[in-house]
Amino acid sequence: MAANVIDGKALAAKCKARVAQEVRSFSRRPGLAVIIVGDNPASRTYVNSKRKDCEECGIYSEEYALPAEAGQDALMEVIRTLNAREDIDGILCQLPLPEGYDEEAVLLAIDPDKDVDGFHPVNVGRLSTGQPCFVPCTPAGVMEMLRECGIDPKGKECVVVGRSNIVGKPMAMLLLAAHGTVTICHSRTRDLGEVCRRADILVAAVGKRDLITADMVKEGAVVIDVAMNRNDAGKLCGDVDYGPVSEKASYITPVPGGVGPMTRAMLMVNTLEAARRHGKA
Repeated sequence: MAANVIDGKALAAKCKARVAQEVRSFSRRPGLAVIIVGDNPASRTYVNSKRKDCEECGIYSEEYALPAEAGQDALMEVIRTLNAREDIDGILCQLPLPEGYDEEAVLLAIDPDKDVDGFHPVNVGRLSTGQPCFVPCTPAGVMEMLRECGIDPKGKECVVVGRSNIVGKPMAMLLLAAHGTVTICHSRTRDLGEVCRRADILVAAVGKRDLITADMVKEGAVVIDVAMNRNDAGKLCGDVDYGPVSEKASYITPVPGGVGPMTRAMLMVNTLEAARRHGKA
């Protein structure tokens, strides 16, 4: 059985088209500010992609590019200025920051009502208690993919491999909120394969190439690969041994072209929601 491949690019385009349609009905354009510190090539690529997404959706965007040596105080001053601006609805600071910066302090400094990444402890707490909040974009994108494919986590065994604050933990909370029976695995999990084989929905978010092999996946499972790695040839790949696993899964996401585009699309959704909260609708 060959799996249905979930086309993240197509779903993201559909999602951004909905955002663009809503933006056209707003009294004022939503605004997103993106901060990048240093010259990390991957970060630069992501920031450029986000600018393009904003253009597609009709969202006003600003970029603040600081040199690596700018320092914590300069970065915090930019955030304070953006927090006070009514035309900016969302603030995103591209991670990781260069060595010497306090990322936790930066995330805490962003106004929770402009925290479109969903990383502020206020939004994390709201998510854990089921209150309205900004949800981290990658887990939110995964849930949107499941909905679009008609996959309901209710009553299903859901296994999340990885416990990061950005993906693993919020992913587990969202699946739990959708009435899934959730297990979180990590580096200390005994017999990872045995746990994964129970999964009706398996989310891999570790960052270790070929971690999830075909013998760890049961027939008909939904396999979501969140990770972004590179193989020996330098090509992008995920945590899942894609070829063999795709022969057993019912649905699978490719890398690239799976979860990544949906992560970016959900940033647009969060920015739209921020603008709505700020009375621009």
